[in-house]
Amino acid sequence: MTTASTPKGERRRQALVAAAAELLVEGGFDAVRHRAVAERAGLPLASTTYYFDSLDDLVTAAAEQHGLDELARGRARLEELSNAQRSVDAMVELVLEMLLGPPTESDAEAVLLRYERLVATGRRPYLRPLMRKLSGELTALLREILQRSGADVDTKRVEQIVALVDGAVVNALIEINPDPREAARLMLREALA
Repeated sequence: MTTASTPKGERRRQALVAAAAELLVEGGFDAVRHRAVAERAGLPLASTTYYFDSLDDLVTAAAEQHGLDELARGRARLEELSNAQRSVDAMVELVLEMLLGPPTESDAEAVLLRYERLVATGRRPYLRPLMRKLSGELTALLREILQRSGADVDTKRVEQIVALVDGAVVNALIEINPDPREAARLMLREALA
């Protein structure tokens, strides 16, 4: 049994992943550095290279953890939903919550950081398989949420809805719109009506 596979080793590795995921959300990929992760986790700097073969491995673990956390939050939200016809506005808010996260006080900044991470993935080919997998799971989750809400949607329609939201948000960010969520809300409401 290696140190990394002991309960203590696994706790340390998980602490590093959690710290890296937090840094990823707060500052994007550039914020995930060995020193910053170790400091955030309260562990020695050498622990990052002990538990991860490279910075790419650490970034991948952080992105996976963050994606799985978001999917778990979405699945919990799905479990709260009964099978009932929902208004267009209610469905719009559910979709936005799944794609943009819950609204926050610094919502525009949080949305900007989210899209910076998504775009930056294109420069990290090692993340593409993970991001495709997480995207597929999110699409399936959104489809189930919309179907449970009374919308007759297939996977292709959900992909179109995601693309519509992404486009509205990116356009709002380009225009330096102080409320990209509202821009997406308006486009999505029209598409789902």
